[in-house]
Parts: sequence; C-alpha cells; structure tokens
Amino acid sequence: MKAAVIVFPGSNCDRDVSVALEHATGAKPAMVWHRDSDLPPVDLIAVPGGFSYGDYLRSGAMAARSPVMREVVARARAGVRVLGICNGFQILTEAGLLPGALMRNAGLKFICRTVDLRVENTDSAFTSAFSKGQVVRFPVAHHDGNYFADADTLAQIEDAGMVAFRYVSPGGVIDASGNPNGSANAIAGLFNETRTVLGMMPHPERANEPLHGNTDGKPMFDGLVEALS
Repeated sequence: MKAAVIVFPGSNCDRDVSVALEHATGAKPAMVWHRDSDLPPVDLIAVPGGFSYGDYLRSGAMAARSPVMREVVARARAGVRVLGICNGFQILTEAGLLPGALMRNAGLKFICRTVDLRVENTDSAFTSAFSKGQVVRFPVAHHDGNYFADADTLAQIEDAGMVAFRYVSPGGVIDASGNPNGSANAIAGLFNETRTVLGMMPHPERANEPLHGNTDGKPMFDGLVEALS
C-alpha cells in the first residue's frame, strides 16, 4: 500500500501518522507540502491532525483551500481512500468531502485525554480489522471537536450507516459522560456515503505501539494495508 501525508503550516501530527503508516506498510509515505498541486500515485491519503494555519478562525477552513486539497478532493471522488484525523477531519468537512462541521467544544475548553469509542461500522477499509460494537480507547486533543449537522443530515448519516465511531462511557454506553465535546449523536468518526473517506477527531496514530501505552489504533493501519495492498 502506498500512502501520502499532507503537510500544512502548523501541522504537528504529520510525523506521527507517517510513523504509524511506515510501521504498517514497511515503507515511508510521501510527505506532500500543502502548496503542491499534484500527488504521487497512492492508495491512501492522510490529512493529519495539528493546528493548520495556527488553528485560527474556523478550524480547517483555510487549509481546505490549499492548492493540494483540489487534488485530494479529486482523488477522493475517484475512490482513493482518504483519512482525516482531528484537524484533518475539520479540513475534510470544510472541503466538502464529509457532511456537517466541527464547532468549539461544548465546554469551551481544550480537551487532551484518552476517550472510549465504540466501533459502529466495520464495512470499510478503515475499520475492517475491528469488531462491530468493540470498545477501543484513543487519545483526543482538540478545541473544536463538537460535531454538528442539521437534523435531516443526521438522519441521512444514520440511515446510510456513515458513523464509524461514537464516544461512549467506559462500559460502552452512549451518554453525556462519555461525550467529551458535545458532538451530535456522539459522533467521533464519520464516513462518506461510499465509506472511502473517514474523518475522526480521536488519534489512532497515538495508540499504535507499546511505547504509547496503548495499541488500540494499530488495527486501523493494519486493516488498511490488508484491504489496499
């Protein structure tokens, strides 16, 4: 599986996701600067977390207008898998690849901790190595992770099985105590309709090896290699 990682000014998780992909594939992904207008032939494009453009204004809005994003959108619409993590999730919604938007956290505070997630749909290259209903623990670190969509859009999302992960309490129950940012329907990760694009606020690349103290994110990268190689 060949992969590329998009690098924006302010990105701080581009190296983290690069290391996770290299461990899974055995090859370094291409690091692509945001001002580039082309991408190499790849099976997966990662839009990493971080603070693109300083995280000012509406998070991800400026990054979504970077030259390289025109090619990311074109590749996504051609079926290339695209994974957006944290700020990358925000960028994918701003680029129109995923519905809805990410707003300021309900508590108006930056959140940095590990959360519990329930795997909602395993019918994708991103989640095929998990079990449906499995509870995993990934770190989150964001100020704007409150997922919002209007009622009609949420109904369409649920009907189409587009929710990949939901925030849950440690026992796997959906309730306010397990939802760190107030996201609608406790959505932590969201597919597009064809499940070839995934955006998620938690960081699987930070739970990828024993040194992290948690390997719950490793199945995502191993599953991508299995599906796309």
